[in-house]
Amino acid sequence: MTTPARGYVRSATRWSIVLATLMIMAGVLGIILPSAVGIAVTILIAWLLIASGILHIIYAWSAGRTQAVIWELLVGLVYLAIGLYVLARPVMGLAGLTLALGAYLFVEAILEFIQSFRLRMIPGAGWFLFDGVISLIIALMIWATWPSSIGWVLGTLVGVTMFVRGISRLAISLALLRAAT
Repeated sequence: MTTPARGYVRSATRWSIVLATLMIMAGVLGIILPSAVGIAVTILIAWLLIASGILHIIYAWSAGRTQAVIWELLVGLVYLAIGLYVLARPVMGLAGLTLALGAYLFVEAILEFIQSFRLRMIPGAGWFLFDGVISLIIALMIWATWPSSIGWVLGTLVGVTMFVRGISRLAISLALLRAAT
């Protein structure tokens, strides 16, 4: 006998399986065509910067004090200018994002090392050290191969992330589907 809850779970799980499959395919595409995915991510970020700039400019009119209005206008114009620049020159934007990603991973590695040292007495704290080592290796790989790494780093990382998340979502969805039947 099928209860309404089971029917809902099956329906939602089937949609989750479809999404997982699309994520896996997008991940494979990102791994195969990292430059195209890197440019696509850069263009998306450019549009987000432009939208943020417009919203800051709109918000400026309700900021109240003159200093707040000027500040919001300036911030909005900076976001807008950077977004338009990246949109006009996506390869340069991709180069900047790749370098920023390397810097981010380097800082993250240092923070993970500190965290692993602070929590060394707790079981499983070694995973912080492992995460820090991996982040440091990737950061050093980006820096050692920059600027030639701009063509593959961002797209490959996005592709691998989407692929792994798609696999995880598929596994969880299939387990839920089995449990619902």
